[in-house]
Amino acid sequence: MHWIDYIIVLVSILAAIVMGMYFAHRQKDTSTYFAGGGRIPAWAVGISIFATLISSVTFLAYPGAAYADNWILLVQGLMVPIVLVALIGVIVPLFRKGIRLSTYEYFERRFGLFARLYSSLAFTLGHFSKAGTVFFLVSMALATFLDINIYSIVLLLGITIIILTLLGGMEAIVWMDVVQGILLIGGGIICILILMFGIEGGPSELFRIAAENNKIDFGPYDWSLSELCFLVMVLNGIFYALQKYGTDQTIVQRYLAAKSDREAKKAAYIGVLMSVPIWALFMFIGTALFAYYHAEGAPLLPEGLKADEVFPYFIAHELPVGIRGLIIAALAAAAISSLDSDLNCISAIAVQDYYIRFRHHADDKQQLRFGKWMVVLAGLGAIGVACLYVSWGGEGVLGALFSLYAIFSAGIVGIFMLGLFSRRANKQGLYIGIAAAVLFNAYA
Repeated sequence: MHWIDYIIVLVSILAAIVMGMYFAHRQKDTSTYFAGGGRIPAWAVGISIFATLISSVTFLAYPGAAYADNWILLVQGLMVPIVLVALIGVIVPLFRKGIRLSTYEYFERRFGLFARLYSSLAFTLGHFSKAGTVFFLVSMALATFLDINIYSIVLLLGITIIILTLLGGMEAIVWMDVVQGILLIGGGIICILILMFGIEGGPSELFRIAAENNKIDFGPYDWSLSELCFLVMVLNGIFYALQKYGTDQTIVQRYLAAKSDREAKKAAYIGVLMSVPIWALFMFIGTALFAYYHAEGAPLLPEGLKADEVFPYFIAHELPVGIRGLIIAALAAAAISSLDSDLNCISAIAVQDYYIRFRHHADDKQQLRFGKWMVVLAGLGAIGVACLYVSWGGEGVLGALFSLYAIFSAGIVGIFMLGLFSRRANKQGLYIGIAAAVLFNAYA
């Protein structure tokens, strides 16, 4: 790393803190703090949705998957627009008119208190686990690039995210997401151009190598539900879209940040229609990396290098000074963008689903104060989880906890679909359905 690269990365992190400080004076009530006062333009909310969906895990994982195999992971993303075209006109007004802030308030109105507590707790635990995972993966990559102790990276990123979220609320998060989205797109395009024109023969040679090795493909196309194939990823994509856009607080909260139902719908479409090309872009980076390192006269990779380590290796060894710093800054910004949203939304859930229930007479100022304390506590907790991942190598106990979350949160999409499509479903049927989903997931 050149000193210029270090400066670029440091400036990007300081920019997040400045963004939080800039919006701090507006955060005087819960509506502004958690939903931007419902005054953020649709295009910014849409980019924020896109930035939340395209996390730093995408940045690292998609090129590795495409390098090792093909584009089958993209099938999930391709299904999202299809589901949204059918449902977004229903989902957005449903939440904007039916809830104050918490997604799971709708679940309580439809099926009672248990449905709300079950789903909100599952969301909180799931995103808390995800925060630890993102922290671990990104900090590991940044520590390698910057040659800095990984615990120091975790602490630096964690404090930055806490300050941004604590001071600036949803407004700072959305506008930081806009910056992150631009960095991510720009970084991806730069990498593609360098890869395409960095091999002898240029783009035509790249596509020839990719075609010979079946790299741009979505198979296998087996009729199987027990293997990773096209059919499984289609089904996965349908339920992913329902879960993310219909039950995930990080997305629903952004519907509330838009100025109107029409603006919120527009934001949802912008978010997903931007996400699919960028998912494809990072899959193509993996394909281009394969061609780059398998072309005639290509540089040799270190022996034993794993597929998901090839892109970080390329960034560290092949990119010029300045560009390297920009890409690493985009990686850090992607982590900040994903994690600040998690902290704000976990805090919103804590206020709306729990604090107000036990403190009926708490005024808005007290709710806001409690929400900010929850941001700090959730942020410190995420830092702690990331440190555990580092010390345990991301395996073992935390992997088991993540599996347990996946099992016990199995019924959330089912609750949403019953509420949306059935008038006959009742509490008793819901309890049986949740139990069946949990047991089946545990068995599977």
